[in-house]
Amino acid sequence: MMTPKELFGARIKSLRESKGWTQEHLAEKMDISTNYLSSIERGKENPTFDMLIKLALALKVDMWELFDFGHEANSKELREMLNRLIKEVNEEKIAIAVRVLRTMVR
Repeated sequence: MMTPKELFGARIKSLRESKGWTQEHLAEKMDISTNYLSSIERGKENPTFDMLIKLALALKVDMWELFDFGHEANSKELREMLNRLIKEVNEEKIAIAVRVLRTMVR
């Protein structure tokens, strides 16, 4: 089963490839190194919020689309991942996650 960072990276790669872009092209649009983008796509990096904004702008997608990786994992895997994440974070982060999920569902 893929980790959340691996799912996120696979989603970024999928969005990039759907545009026919190379890693070099996207990295140049974002003004980051190709190595850093490669690390994100492999699930080895933990991008900052500013980097998420850069990714969404460069890929010309809404921020939520970066996290739309349901096609990368089945429903059971996604639920297990959510449960694992809930156990790992504090109450403040859970509250933020709930607000994000509510926004996505609307």
